[in-house]
Amino acid sequence: MFKEQFNVTGMSCSACAVRIEKSLKKLEGISSVNVNLLRNSMIVSYDTSVISQAVIIKDVQLCGYDASPLVKSYSARSNKFQTSNQSQEMTMFKHSLTWSIVLTALLVYIAMGHMFSWPLPSFLKGDENAFILALSQLLLVMPIAYINRRFYLNGFKALFRGSPNMDSLIAVGSASAILYGILAVCEISYGLYHSNMDKVQKYSHDLYFETAGAILTIIAIGKYLESKAKHSTAEAISKMVDLVPKTAWLWQDGQEVEVSVDQVQVGDTVIVKTGANISVDGVVLEGSATVDESAVTGESTPVFKRVGDRVIASTVNKSGYMRFMATQVGDDTTLAQIIRLMEEAASSKAPISRLADKISSIFVPTVIVIALVATIVWLFLGYDFEFALGIGITVLVISCPCALGLATPVSIMVAIGKGAVNNILIKSAEALQVMQQINTVILDKTGTVTLGKPQVTDIIASAGYQEQEVLLYAASIEQLSEHPLASAIVTQATSSNLSLLPARNLETKDQGLKAQIGLKQTLVGNQRFMQDADIDIAVLSEKAQILANQGKTVLFVVCDKKLCGLIAVADVIKNTSKQAITDMQAMGLKVILLTGDNRQTAVSVAAQLGIETVYSEVLPQDKETVVYDLQKQSHKVAMVGDGINDAPALSRADVGLAIGAGTDIAIEAADIVLVRSSLQDIVTATRLSQATMRNIKQNLFWAFCYNIIGIPIAAGVFYELCGWLLNPVYAAAAMSISSLFVVLNALRLKTFT
Repeated sequence: MFKEQFNVTGMSCSACAVRIEKSLKKLEGISSVNVNLLRNSMIVSYDTSVISQAVIIKDVQLCGYDASPLVKSYSARSNKFQTSNQSQEMTMFKHSLTWSIVLTALLVYIAMGHMFSWPLPSFLKGDENAFILALSQLLLVMPIAYINRRFYLNGFKALFRGSPNMDSLIAVGSASAILYGILAVCEISYGLYHSNMDKVQKYSHDLYFETAGAILTIIAIGKYLESKAKHSTAEAISKMVDLVPKTAWLWQDGQEVEVSVDQVQVGDTVIVKTGANISVDGVVLEGSATVDESAVTGESTPVFKRVGDRVIASTVNKSGYMRFMATQVGDDTTLAQIIRLMEEAASSKAPISRLADKISSIFVPTVIVIALVATIVWLFLGYDFEFALGIGITVLVISCPCALGLATPVSIMVAIGKGAVNNILIKSAEALQVMQQINTVILDKTGTVTLGKPQVTDIIASAGYQEQEVLLYAASIEQLSEHPLASAIVTQATSSNLSLLPARNLETKDQGLKAQIGLKQTLVGNQRFMQDADIDIAVLSEKAQILANQGKTVLFVVCDKKLCGLIAVADVIKNTSKQAITDMQAMGLKVILLTGDNRQTAVSVAAQLGIETVYSEVLPQDKETVVYDLQKQSHKVAMVGDGINDAPALSRADVGLAIGAGTDIAIEAADIVLVRSSLQDIVTATRLSQATMRNIKQNLFWAFCYNIIGIPIAAGVFYELCGWLLNPVYAAAAMSISSLFVVLNALRLKTFT
């Protein structure tokens, strides 16, 4: 299945999104559809051999909306044209809104001035001038209606297509008020012509022009504020898109050439100087530099890069000069993939949103029926048409499907952005919801709890030798080996500024190495190797056993049959692992260590971390079985890993978390990626999930309660009992405030720490 993202325009509430989803899901070849009202976008998974992009766009258009493929190039999307275009659109909207407010204020002043004894021109006073007063209001409301014509265009189009939305409610309500007002103007004219002053007085008080104008303007103000608030929810993604470099310097035919970053091809030699952004992912060919990778990995300390090291697009060269070969360009760079995953996650839906979607699909038609029934009922009860019409309009404009539709996606969007700021890449809304339900966390050992790279932890010298001597002899031999343990010893010697000695006549045995260093025959190996070589290691055997019990690999160093000392090498536990596990346990989470290592090493590591349950010597194919068995025991399991062998278990778990430094396969199989490779981010992800779900529930509670209470009051259910009656203008204000409240409440997640 091919997954593609589209821009969708013309949506005004969740009913629009549900309408598009239902229509597209009926088409053959469509696997899944997720329409995001907040971002005006949708993600469609479809079979390209059955259905085309053009058919999908046409179906959206038949629903009354428009769609276009999302620009795929993140470098193209990061240019300032798009930003300025959006700003220009907001400026135009603000300008028209200003005129709408001015005209509405003047309309309300004229319409209500006589009630409050405000100063009015003489030609607007008295029954004899009633027609001029009414006509003045009509002439003021028409430009207001024109300025806000999008409500009518979208609303009536959706209504006539049989899929009414929020705009339909506003359009029907305000249009009814205007049409009734025009009828009243005609009646006033008729009354004046026939000297029927009773009719003139009656209809002079039945004008609804100020109501219609105020409804349109208040809703427009609410939409503007809502739009500004919603724009800030996507701030994290926007900032990441802005990080994408615009140009790159290439080394071509012996000279430097500046090109657009879109022109860089895999295999090109790219130059990066001090202070410049690295344009694409690659591998260093020449030179060295200190690179700030905090924007992508969250690592605050600059990283030194030398020949053979990997560099990441959008990181910054703080000092140095290097040339590197481009290995991933365009949408394949690390940052582009992070942006893509964030956008897909922001467009996905959490299971909790399904209830709101179901209600939204029938909400608007139900409201229209309620408004119609309420109007008819009040007419049957003997009330005049003006009263009944006011009830109907109030029901239409107080109903707020937007609050229902925005309750979940705005919180999801803010949370995913907040996760990215904290270097936690959440790949779906469902993962964000399920994370707060987790009660069991399974941790892979190597590369997850530990650094995944052996390091020298202990050097113990025999009598007559120094620790540096022991390390020097061991490293001088190990420099000829490619074993991971050898690399750890050589690295330790290099960092200690030791000049390695030349070694010759290397002999590689099963359990160690043998070589000639100067005139000395030197051996490095484990206990069995020393026993086979008839070397007495009794003086250090007790210390060696203690180190082995700690899960460390012990290597003895011998020169001319004399024991120089020993070196212990181990995969060191990360600095953050112990505190992270303590915090998880404090949250009530059961932490389990799962590893393919031997029992002794696994138990030793678990003891250092305070983990009680350990699964050791587990084969790669059996890790998934462990997860499945725990799930059958009603555990909600989060699996954390970094290797290819962890991928099946990550997929099986309720939530799979991949270490950011892990393999691409593990990252692809996971639901959440911990970019910093720190277990402390599991705690952060859990707390963020909990905060998000609290926020969503608050939004849904408000949205449901607002409509459950507001609609009956608007329909006049309590009028006979309590005298409660709501003015349509106040209803419009309440509707705007409801949507704005949901968005602002979601924005509180930005304060999450």
